[in-house]
Amino acid sequence: MEASLSAELTVNNTPVELNQFTEQFLAGTVVGGVSSLRGAESIREIDLRLERGDVTVVVNGNQLPVTPFPGEIITNTITGLVSTLKGVGNTESIRIYVEVK
Repeated sequence: MEASLSAELTVNNTPVELNQFTEQFLAGTVVGGVSSLRGAESIREIDLRLERGDVTVVVNGNQLPVTPFPGEIITNTITGLVSTLKGVGNTESIRIYVEVK
């Protein structure tokens, strides 16, 4: 059975409404990227925060260390994806919360 994903997106401290396709695409992208990090086994929840080039990844309540190379990949991928969404302009801060059920 395939896992069910849900995502919440906040840009510049403002919640962004997501349709089902966008929510699933965003959640899948985050889970895919984060699952390759050391310490990201058995993901139940991810709290991903991007702020002025700094990346914070918390998986199941534990903050994971993110070295510069994967940090840049995550930042560029998520910023590119989120900045194309309707109503999203400048992305000073991004928070994505994903639940895996």
